[in-house]
Amino acid sequence: MSDADIGGFSKVHFDYIPQTGPERAHAHFYGIISTELPANRPHIQRTGYAAWRNRDRRATVFGKSLWDVDPYIYLGLRVKSDGRKYFVNVQTESIVPTDLHQHRLYARRPGQWETVLIKWTDFVRTNHGVVVEPQMEMLRQKVRTIGIGLIDRVPGPYDLAVEKVWATNNPDGDQRGEGGEGESSTD
Repeated sequence: MSDADIGGFSKVHFDYIPQTGPERAHAHFYGIISTELPANRPHIQRTGYAAWRNRDRRATVFGKSLWDVDPYIYLGLRVKSDGRKYFVNVQTESIVPTDLHQHRLYARRPGQWETVLIKWTDFVRTNHGVVVEPQMEMLRQKVRTIGIGLIDRVPGPYDLAVEKVWATNNPDGDQRGEGGEGESSTD
């Protein structure tokens, strides 16, 4: 998704890249941010964003299928960033369906693979990009989607690779024991 959905000119691509040699399989989020406003839509006053999120999980015989990440302290992401200011977005099954919980994706080594850990309690509740008061704790038992957005409104190319997203209690970001006790993959 991007501002092109409302008439903007940003370009977004999201591709699956299979494993090739030493490079592991990953998702590739890339494109070009444009802050140009559509001439024929004067009510559009801000453009310059692009984002992705996972699809809603399929329903089961018990109803909606959501992730329960409450037993975990961190959201882990294995990424290779271009150094731009990305945000991680978490959508829960909340009373206000347009609320998102956001946190800056602090990638410290542009162009290199790195593991980033974010405490679930450090996310901030927003609505349409604006911080909502009063802040309420995220419903970690009812996570619908996780995604990443670029909302810095800086024109030009962007490029982010995401190898893995998971919930963990391991502060070292180590993925050993994956799928076992103490770790849960959310991809």
